Amino acid sequence: MIFDFSFTPFAAFAFASLVAAQIPTNSGPINLDAVHNATSIAGHWSTGSRAVKTGPDFANPSNMSFKYPKVTGEAYSFTDDGWFEISRYRMVSNGSEPNCITAVMYWTHGQYVILPNGTINTFPNGDGYQQIQDPCAPVSNILENINNNETFPLWRIFQDASQGFKLHLIRFDGTPVAPLFQVSTAPNMLPRQKLRDAPVAPAGTGSTRRRRSLYETVVKRSNAGTEDVVIRGWTVLSIGAAVVLALCSSMI
Repeated sequence: MIFDFSFTPFAAFAFASLVAAQIPTNSGPINLDAVHNATSIAGHWSTGSRAVKTGPDFANPSNMSFKYPKVTGEAYSFTDDGWFEISRYRMVSNGSEPNCITAVMYWTHGQYVILPNGTINTFPNGDGYQQIQDPCAPVSNILENINNNETFPLWRIFQDASQGFKLHLIRFDGTPVAPLFQVSTAPNMLPRQKLRDAPVAPAGTGSTRRRRSLYETVVKRSNAGTEDVVIRGWTVLSIGAAVVLALCSSMI
């Protein structure tokens, strides 16, 4: 089924109501119906021209290097048994110094869970990294470890009339990820294991030790039928109100 949301107040209200109806406020199972999740999230997804990919065509964790795509974007891969991989290539402009454009390359992988309320939580393996290139900074090239847990309390899969399946992810702060189009039904991933040793970060910064404990806690609570992240109806509506215009404007 294809949805046609025009950019009107009625469409915004309708979509916000739709989101609120589809995310339970208790610990009941997520409604993965054919209307709002037209296919499985498992597979390889990429924004825009699909130039950014996950897997070996983007990152080489063994030496913390990247293969730069032609254009910026994001890519996600998910397996149906709980593994994920994320690639991001961004350009950040500087309004006061137009020639000072910062390039950021980011890669991580690990495990993810979908909680009973539909929230996606990611748990990196601890070998993620990013490269920041800023020609105007004192240090023009920075390579660093980064392994942040990410939360997506809202997500939906629609079917675009010409582009095929389209995945919308909403971050925990209400910021939408650019629409992701399905590149393939099979995920494109590097091996699902820790691919390099990285220094353990101090407690509270996403260290491997803390991450694994959090992952085990979330899985245990999820299996027990209790929510680790509680999303009440009014919270869903407030998030929906903040992002609905951006979401509707990009929706078929």
